[in-house]
Amino acid sequence: MDVIGLLPRLHLLRFPVGQAYLWHDPDTGASTLVDTGPPGSGRPIADALTALGRSPSAVRRIVLTHFHEDHVGGAAEFAALSGAEVLAHRLDAPVIRGELPGPPPVFEDWELPIHAAAAELLPVGGPVPAAEVTELSEGDVLDFGGGARVVHVPGHTHGSIALHLPAYGVLFTGDAVAAAPATGAVLLGVFNLDRNLALASFRRLAALETETACFGHGDPVTADASRVLRESADTYGPPR
Repeated sequence: MDVIGLLPRLHLLRFPVGQAYLWHDPDTGASTLVDTGPPGSGRPIADALTALGRSPSAVRRIVLTHFHEDHVGGAAEFAALSGAEVLAHRLDAPVIRGELPGPPPVFEDWELPIHAAAAELLPVGGPVPAAEVTELSEGDVLDFGGGARVVHVPGHTHGSIALHLPAYGVLFTGDAVAAAPATGAVLLGVFNLDRNLALASFRRLAALETETACFGHGDPVTADASRVLRESADTYGPPR
């Protein structure tokens, strides 16, 4: 796992598949983890915190952007190590708790080999369910980053969320938006349940005032992110 400093309060945690983000509020000493990487990531995340000079117990909350295993796989393990509260949208929470199976994506043909290659990098067996998940809804405001607003962005999954921190101009998109690994081009996230709904969610995020956009896959945009997202969203045609 690689740890990359993006802002004084923000680090990117990069895994073989997917990535997570660590936000720190120095005035309270509390940290927030956005997503947790694939299964087995709990201990590496704890070790990364120690290397940054922080205790895992400083992480008060784990916010999961959606139920896919490359985002929630380390949640139960890291919650057990840190005592952090786990939060997710009410529509994805039952899947994360292991109460319901998650609906599979509706793949575009060109996505199939990409998904197969990513699946080979994930541990066998899937994530351990998180026993307790606090349920979130559109418009909820979380107590970090000057007030982090929950934005419901369905399409990738029914309960996908983004987090917008207006006080710092930071947006965590989950897999609603991504950046291409080779070029860095910003694009609609892949492996969606409903492409048209996902595109509407992308356009909604592009309308927010954002300086730094943090994606579930690919390099973040660290300057003038609103413009970059809007230009990308404008390249997509009407629903199909």
